[in-house]
Amino acid sequence: MQGEPLELSVVMPCLDEADTLATCISKAQRAMAEHGVRGEVIVADNGSQDDSVEIAEGAGARVVHVAERGYGSALMGGIAASQGEIVLMGDADDSYDFLEIPAYVDKMREGYDLVQGCRLPRGGGRVLPGAMPFLHRWFGNPLLSALVRLMFGAPVTDTYCGMRAFTRELYQRLDQRCTGMEFATEMIIKSTLHAARIGEVPITLHPDGRRAHGPHLRTFRDGWRTLRFFLLFSPRWLFLVPGVLMVLAGLAGYAAVLPGLRIGGVEFGPHSLLVASLAILMGYQSLLFAIFSKTYAIATGLVPEDARMSRFFEIVNLERGLLVGFGSLLLGIGLIGVAGRQWRLEEFGALDYAQSMRWVIPGVTLAALGFQTILSGWFVSVLGMTRVEMKGR
Repeated sequence: MQGEPLELSVVMPCLDEADTLATCISKAQRAMAEHGVRGEVIVADNGSQDDSVEIAEGAGARVVHVAERGYGSALMGGIAASQGEIVLMGDADDSYDFLEIPAYVDKMREGYDLVQGCRLPRGGGRVLPGAMPFLHRWFGNPLLSALVRLMFGAPVTDTYCGMRAFTRELYQRLDQRCTGMEFATEMIIKSTLHAARIGEVPITLHPDGRRAHGPHLRTFRDGWRTLRFFLLFSPRWLFLVPGVLMVLAGLAGYAAVLPGLRIGGVEFGPHSLLVASLAILMGYQSLLFAIFSKTYAIATGLVPEDARMSRFFEIVNLERGLLVGFGSLLLGIGLIGVAGRQWRLEEFGALDYAQSMRWVIPGVTLAALGFQTILSGWFVSVLGMTRVEMKGR
C-alpha cells in the first residue's frame, strides 16, 4: 500500500551499462514482485556516456546521479538516496542474477545484518564457464578471502562478491570511506570488527553480458589496492607482528653477544651487537607504528573501540611513558659515559674496541629507545585526543 515503508532497495552502480541494465532492472523487479517484497530499484549513475540513464528511467528504476567517480562513490550515492530497510547492491553487467534476490531477503529476515553472496564452489556457489578470469577464480579471490578470514576473522568464503544485502542500520554504523573497489572489502572488514551478524548465500556467477566495453575491474591494480587496504586496516599484521619478531631477534643477539658465547665454533662480537641493536630499533619503531595506526583509526572512527587498546592505555599512559623514556635515555647516556671514562683513563688514546663497544652499543641503543619513547608518548596522546577533550582544554 502507498505510504508503507519499503523493505528492500536494490542499488546498482552504473557506468555505461546500456547493454545489460534493462535486463538487470527487470529481473530485480520481477524477483521482488514474485516474492512479495515491497521495494525499489535505484541506478546510481557515475557519469555514463551511453543511453544508460534513459534505459533505467524507461524501465521504472529511480536514477541517482553521482558526480564523484568510483565504484564506492556510486554505491554510497545510491545507498544514501535509497529508502528500504534492507539494501541489496549488485553490479549491472548481468553477471549477477537478480532473480536470486529472494534468497538474500529470506536470509535477512532471519535477523542477519549482512548477507554476502558466494560464487565460489567452496561455499556452495557456481561459476559458469567464462564468467570469471582464471587468475581471479583460482588465485586472487581465494587468496584475498583467506586473508580476510585470517587477519580479521570474517566468516565469508567469497570476499569480493559484489552482490550482498545489509541493513540500513549497519551501513550507517560502518561509516564507509573507500570510494573505489575497496568499498566492498571495507564493508566486510568493518562489519566483522563491529560484531555484525554475517550470513552467506550461494549464488551463480554468469558471464559478463556487456559488449560495448570490458569489465571495470583491473586485476593487478585492484588486487594490490585490496591487499594494501588489508594491511593498512590491520596494524597487527603490518606493524605489530613484524615488530615483535625483530625485537625478539635483537634480544636473542644480545643474549649471545654479551656473555661472549661461542655457538658451533662461531664467536659473536661487537659487529653482531650492532646488528642486534638495529633489529631492536627497527622492531620497536614498528611496534610504535602499530600503536599510532590503531589509535588514529579508533580516534577517527575507521574502526570501533578496542577493549585491548583501552586496557593498554590504562597501564601505559603518557606520564608512565615519559618516565620509562627518560629512564632509558639516562641509562643509555650512563653506559656511554662508562666508555668515555675508560677513554679518559687511556688519556684519550686507542681503546680496546671489543670491550668498549660492549658498553657503547647498548648505551646508544637504550638512549635511542628512550628518546623514541618520549616523542612517541606525546604523539600518541595527541592522536588519541577527541574533539570533546580538545574543547575542554
